[in-house]
Amino acid sequence: MRDLVAGIRYLGKGQRWVAQHGRWWGFGLIPALIALVLYAGVLTALALWSGDIAAWATPFADGWGEPWQGLLRGVFVALLFAGGLTLSVLTFTAVTLLIGDPFYESLSRAVEESEGHCPPDPDRPLWQEIGIALRDSVHVLLRAAGFGILLFVLGFVPFLGQTVIPAVGFCVSGFFLAVELTSVAMQRREVPVRERLRLLRGRKGLAVGFGTPVVLLFLIPFVAVVLMPGAVAGATLLVRDLVPDGSEPPAPDEGAGAAGSGPAAPYGQTGAPYGQHGAGAPYGQHGAAAPGQPGAQGGFGPAPAPFPPSQGQSQAPRYPHPPSGPGSSAGRPPAGW
Repeated sequence: MRDLVAGIRYLGKGQRWVAQHGRWWGFGLIPALIALVLYAGVLTALALWSGDIAAWATPFADGWGEPWQGLLRGVFVALLFAGGLTLSVLTFTAVTLLIGDPFYESLSRAVEESEGHCPPDPDRPLWQEIGIALRDSVHVLLRAAGFGILLFVLGFVPFLGQTVIPAVGFCVSGFFLAVELTSVAMQRREVPVRERLRLLRGRKGLAVGFGTPVVLLFLIPFVAVVLMPGAVAGATLLVRDLVPDGSEPPAPDEGAGAAGSGPAAPYGQTGAPYGQHGAGAPYGQHGAAAPGQPGAQGGFGPAPAPFPPSQGQSQAPRYPHPPSGPGSSAGRPPAGW
């Protein structure tokens, strides 16, 4: 529940950020307006042709009498249009991000710089960035489509199909929408799409809490256009907390042997091996000096000096066995024990 509330707060933080930076809000509206015109045309065509599509998809009901034929095809049209709306919500974000990749990349970078640190952009040309974004979007949409088909079929189940399944569908749509919106900041950190899905699956409440309100708000005409810049800003803030290694500035150097004086570790690595507290310090040692040397801290102290061998018997065993036979001192310990 805490993650669910935190996800909603990130959406509010993103909208508040663009409200305080009006120039970036207007900048982020441009690709959303272009995508809105495209989707308005597609949904209008779907609404006009949905009855014909329903008749084509249910030929077995041609001989049914009323009201069963009308009821079946009416439910089919309603589910078809609801599926089209859900798919448009998911693909609207992906298409808008593709159209506005340079716009939202600049917006996301401005958000990170305002928070104190922005990871460097990958050294790739723009066409390659768009290609990666397209490939990742297709990967996410194929997964979302699989869930969509399953939920579409379950929608015909009496009672559950009209109550529970729509609620589950909105949560699933919200999760995948969160994956799409976080892609801009995740790509800057060079986090692959499978790892993004794994990270957000580990924090499902956070992803659903952020994405589901966006899904519901995007169903209102023109609201998607207005909220899109703030949604990208909120997703960037979410990623900064979800992947702190990529968003935290490296610790400043404090001299030789100071913790964190080495170069920043790549994503997924934590720097020094487990148990080490300084650069190159073995386990249990907290300083850069060698064991037993002045300045070494922690550890187990200097190694003990080797026991000197007996004079003249440097090659003999440390404690030789007593001789046996008559006159020997067998059974008694050697002198000095």
